[in-house]
Amino acid sequence: MMTFDEGFVKALRADWERWEHQTLQPALDQSPERRDRFVTASSDPVERLYTPLDLADQDHGSEIGFPGEYPYTRGVHATMHRGRLWTMRMFAGFGTAEETNQRFKYLLEQGQTGLSIAFDLPTLMGLDTDSPQALGEFGKCGVAVSSLSDMEILLDGIPLDQVTTSMTINSPAAIIWAMYIAAAEKRGIPMELLGGTIQNDILKEYIAQKEYIFPPEPSMRLVTDTIEFGSRFLPRWNTISISGYHIREAGSTAAQELAFTLADGMEYVRWAIGRGLDVDDFAPRLSFFFNAHNDFIEEIAKYRAARRIWAREMRHTFGACSPKSWMMRFHTQTAGCTLSAQQPEINAVRVAIQALAAVLGGTQSLHTNSRDEALALPSQEAATIALRTQQVIAHESGVVNTVDPLGGSYLVEAFTRRLEKQTYHYFSQIEALGGVLPAIEAGFFQLEISRAAYQYQLEIDRKERVIVGVNDYVDPGEKIKIPLLQIDPDGYARQVARLERVRRERDAERVGGALLALRQAAEGTANLMPHILAAVRAYATVGEITDVMRGVFGSYGEPTFV
Repeated sequence: MMTFDEGFVKALRADWERWEHQTLQPALDQSPERRDRFVTASSDPVERLYTPLDLADQDHGSEIGFPGEYPYTRGVHATMHRGRLWTMRMFAGFGTAEETNQRFKYLLEQGQTGLSIAFDLPTLMGLDTDSPQALGEFGKCGVAVSSLSDMEILLDGIPLDQVTTSMTINSPAAIIWAMYIAAAEKRGIPMELLGGTIQNDILKEYIAQKEYIFPPEPSMRLVTDTIEFGSRFLPRWNTISISGYHIREAGSTAAQELAFTLADGMEYVRWAIGRGLDVDDFAPRLSFFFNAHNDFIEEIAKYRAARRIWAREMRHTFGACSPKSWMMRFHTQTAGCTLSAQQPEINAVRVAIQALAAVLGGTQSLHTNSRDEALALPSQEAATIALRTQQVIAHESGVVNTVDPLGGSYLVEAFTRRLEKQTYHYFSQIEALGGVLPAIEAGFFQLEISRAAYQYQLEIDRKERVIVGVNDYVDPGEKIKIPLLQIDPDGYARQVARLERVRRERDAERVGGALLALRQAAEGTANLMPHILAAVRAYATVGEITDVMRGVFGSYGEPTFV
């Protein structure tokens, strides 16, 4: 049944034409519109006015529905934030495990409701802190974790059976997850009680972030191993967070972020089904991670379209029977790429707008960036203000008092439909190339993102797009006045000393046996998680475990695309 009958549409179209002639045109004659380009952050046009005519053929049941019901356009829960606020999960990590542990405890004391761990670049690349390749990168973009000993210190005093933890790591995700599991075990907390998420989204590394180690096929095997292991032994754990965030940070449009993320998600589903898993056994534990960019309405529409597309594809393409398999649950982070080093105080305003879009879009979890992140890792003061931003939205803005406050807006619903249409166009292009992996090898995703990023930067350079404090409203005499985080200069020496002590005091024979068993399993087809866990429990390091798998799988080098 259509939302509007033919008589209503005909009458409204006539009234629209009357308004244009009698009201709009005299107003334009008296005062013309600004000469700005009225486009979204993705350069899609924004019309002057949206009315029911933009939704005349919309079917309410199949496209909108009700909160907590298929197709989940209005949210995955019937009461949404009236029933439970989103998890306030501030991304944190720097320097040593001791320093980051202190920051975690501080944030929890300030009202944060979940942990989110940032790892440094050596850890993200499967390197130990003292690796020659890691020189100069210790603790700069996150915390250094080289062995189970570091993980034990990082989590010291954190109630792991009560707090959920998100870990942003991809190529070595299985190793770091094993360390988290083993650290909890040593404190008497069984793995079935652990709740959280590992990002573990290797496809978006080839597409955007480039923190890959192994070639795509063995990397996908590792991801599928974690999905299978989690489905059997960690029922509260999301074994993958399919991430559009980094795709957007690389310069994509909203539609590209949406389409490429969902395409990746469906590829993981195909691999898990190919392993022999029932879709309803693992799909409810798949989660997503989206960016919250500057364009308020476009971002809200993006989240709504994401839920609707995912629900439809899981139900009809993959045959999922459980409503929990149809629900897209996602974490959101405000857009780091929008933060400016110039006039950094303004970043707090950007973050507030982006966070509000995420909440109105129905996020389940949210990180708000700190005002100083274009200059350094967040200071304690800046991180507190970022957290308080979420708390003001939650307790003072009133937007949580009703479910889906912007649902039914002609503009929001029209944008949602447009993003949905653009997403399916990208799906067709990916399918024509043979699927996600062939499209990666052909450079399709990479080239699409680079073109979008180039166009966006051109618009800024030409001042067709104003960035406050950067290309307009500039303060030539500006001096940075906000305090920046200072990492302990002795942290590197302490970290290396601890790593050397671990190697010296562990049972070398046990480590060697565990690494040999891992190598043999990697050469076969067995699930690698039990073998990685055994190596971690023996205090094998991230670098040692990665090297074993690199020896079997090889390393990946991206081809050049033109």
